[in-house]
Amino acid sequence: MKYTDYYAALGVDRTATQAEIKQAYRKLAHKYHPDISKDAEGESKFKEVAEAYRVLKDEEKRAEYDQLGIHKDGEEFAPRGGFAQQPGGGHGTDNFNGGASFEDVDMADLMAAFAAARKGGGAHAGGFSRQQWPQDGQDFEIEEPVTLEQLYAGTEIDVSVNLPEHDAQGLVHRVPKTFRVKVPKGAEDGQRLRLAGKGGPGMHGGKQGDLYIVLRILPHPLYRIDGRDLYMDLPLAPWEALLGASVNIPTLGGTVEMNIPANTVNARRLRLARRGLPKADGSMGDLYAVVRIDVPREVTAEERQLYEKLAAQSTFNPRAHYAKFQSGGA
Repeated sequence: MKYTDYYAALGVDRTATQAEIKQAYRKLAHKYHPDISKDAEGESKFKEVAEAYRVLKDEEKRAEYDQLGIHKDGEEFAPRGGFAQQPGGGHGTDNFNGGASFEDVDMADLMAAFAAARKGGGAHAGGFSRQQWPQDGQDFEIEEPVTLEQLYAGTEIDVSVNLPEHDAQGLVHRVPKTFRVKVPKGAEDGQRLRLAGKGGPGMHGGKQGDLYIVLRILPHPLYRIDGRDLYMDLPLAPWEALLGASVNIPTLGGTVEMNIPANTVNARRLRLARRGLPKADGSMGDLYAVVRIDVPREVTAEERQLYEKLAAQSTFNPRAHYAKFQSGGA
């Protein structure tokens, strides 16, 4: 297993104070935390940072680790104090890299780490920059179900969501939060409501992220949506469709009375103007009642007699148009 430079992992030099080590750890732990980072290697980097901090925050472990120390000698790195693990023996390094010897050191990785440090600038040659730039918090987006009634009238809803928050050690944890959100009258399916500053936490003076609520309309047991218009089925008895009738129609704004013209056929659309969903400009969609002629599932003996009398006297044939397609038979 190759040697790991814990100082390089945290981005500090070997003379860093405990306060500087702790500060570097908090910054990197937030950057690579699995709940925050979008880096494909974020989880492995987070573990590497955590392991480095576990060792360097402990003065005794840090002193033991420093016995492996590294210094610049020409163009190559060499162990300080002439240390090298002897065959068949150890040097107390099991706490760090499973007893790895300097023969296992990946020099390319070490050179790259120190070169990056020099390029980034620091307090001295080979040092690491401790400048911390403001980092804005992450935006989050969640979907929230709403009813047609809520969109029609406008309302306020409670939205619960788990959002990241720093603990005392600087680590990020998901914390449940509830926000009171105003749903504007006439809002649309898929509309995004922005809660400024309610998203992920910023770092080093960076601003808080935003939380976006995406409205999703729940299916309604009575109405179907087409833009701002609503459609509903209107069941009619055969005699209501034939003779005409006056029926009560439920709408989002209350019950209204509709006159059914005589001789209304099945599937006819009857329009109720301005009884649909509100629009942003204050206008309204329409409500369409689609006729569905229904028949009784059970009838009394007297009703059956009336139907039989109607069948015997009526000349109506709903299949008269079949005649031109029918032959004389085989």
